[in-house]
Amino acid sequence: MQVDAVLVLFCVWLAGAAGRMTQSRGHKLQTYKQTRSRRETRMDGSGGQKTGSPIYKRSPDMTKSLMTKSEQLLRIDDHDFTMRPAFGGPPIPVGVDVQVESLDTISEVDMDFTMTLYLRHYWKDERLSFPSTNNQSMTFDSRLVKKIWVPDMFFVHSKRSFIHDTTTDNVMLRVYPDGNVLYSLRVTVTAMCNMDLSRFPLDTQTCSLEIESYAYTDDDLMLYWKKGNESLNTDERISLSQFLIQKFHTTTKLAFYSSTGWYNRLYIHFTLRRHIFFFLLQTYFPATLMVMLSWVSFWIDRRAVPARVPLGITTVLTMSTIITGVNASMPRVSYIKAVDIYLWVSFVFVFLSVIEYAAVNYLSTVQERKERKLRERLPCTCGIGNPDDMMIDPQITGYGSMDVNTTGNYGMPVNGGRQDRMMAQVSLNDPQITGEVKASRGYVNIWIDTHAIDKYSRVVFPGAYILFNIIYWSIYS
Repeated sequence: MQVDAVLVLFCVWLAGAAGRMTQSRGHKLQTYKQTRSRRETRMDGSGGQKTGSPIYKRSPDMTKSLMTKSEQLLRIDDHDFTMRPAFGGPPIPVGVDVQVESLDTISEVDMDFTMTLYLRHYWKDERLSFPSTNNQSMTFDSRLVKKIWVPDMFFVHSKRSFIHDTTTDNVMLRVYPDGNVLYSLRVTVTAMCNMDLSRFPLDTQTCSLEIESYAYTDDDLMLYWKKGNESLNTDERISLSQFLIQKFHTTTKLAFYSSTGWYNRLYIHFTLRRHIFFFLLQTYFPATLMVMLSWVSFWIDRRAVPARVPLGITTVLTMSTIITGVNASMPRVSYIKAVDIYLWVSFVFVFLSVIEYAAVNYLSTVQERKERKLRERLPCTCGIGNPDDMMIDPQITGYGSMDVNTTGNYGMPVNGGRQDRMMAQVSLNDPQITGEVKASRGYVNIWIDTHAIDKYSRVVFPGAYILFNIIYWSIYS
């Protein structure tokens, strides 16, 4: 009994202590609320100095309200966006500017180029205006673009084009409270470029990218460059391995279609100048070296057929390989290019060096035939190989003594080159021969110099080729 009484008293004490703590906490909370209420009352009555404070009052701008949907704010469902803005009225002006990101490839075979750019459109659509106190714009992605009206631009003479979609569609739509719209997208386009390759590879090409509305004529849509030539911006790091980009500029023209009418068309022109050093190393220098190699045969003895014939054939085949390699990477145009002129003239020089040896060899054969016929006709024919062999007793043979100087130093080098000469001495005692040959000094010299063609070729071929190079580079440089 005593233990039970003690437990009852302890429980009563605990309950009383808990009640006192609850009453004290409630008093403190009520005191904090009364203090905060009095502080706010004083601040509201201080002449409105804290009006608009970001701490105590939110901005009334509905564009930043999480409770308002963009479609409701722009009233998408209240208008028919299949029609252009101000339908039935004056044409809507659409400004355009372009940021060229890269110029990827220039193909002479396909006659096209590939460019990546940011295409931006500017227009005003009052149907998209919305209330805003701080004039802040709203930015959307491609999902809203499908619900409103946007200009239907396309690239004239384009072969392939696409909008980048990594990691999402690279499309941006920015709407301002007064209804002004900025529509930007990132596009890669491959378009046609008509190139004149008559001066290739010393040429300069001008290509154009053309932008036009597909459905709206100039009565409905007025397309223009927003800031003139300043509407076109390029990245300074743009470079091409084969071309030097000289300049970019813009123009505007009207295009007429007999079925639909007149359309505004915007042009982006860029001028490219080809680098020549690559072609000097790969085409011009090898061709020049082959021509110079063909001249080596002029210094080889005419009787060395195994040396001169393979040399000529090798240079001809090498030139044919160079010409084939150059034409394989070029379009099949119906006119002559500058590189064709150089290569084919070089090929002609190489071919003529082979023909020159053929002429020398043929004349050598003719000389041998005449020599055999002369030996058959004369009573005694002496092929003089050494001047000392000509000292023969005239009483025995009927021939007169000969001087070394008179024979023209046959068999000896004259002016650095050997002369092939046939010298025959015939006696004037035979009346048959005397009637055929008239000689005042008792003998006649028959000269046949087969090295004359090689001697002239050593000068004529290099001189003509140097003259051709002077004319060629003065015209095409």
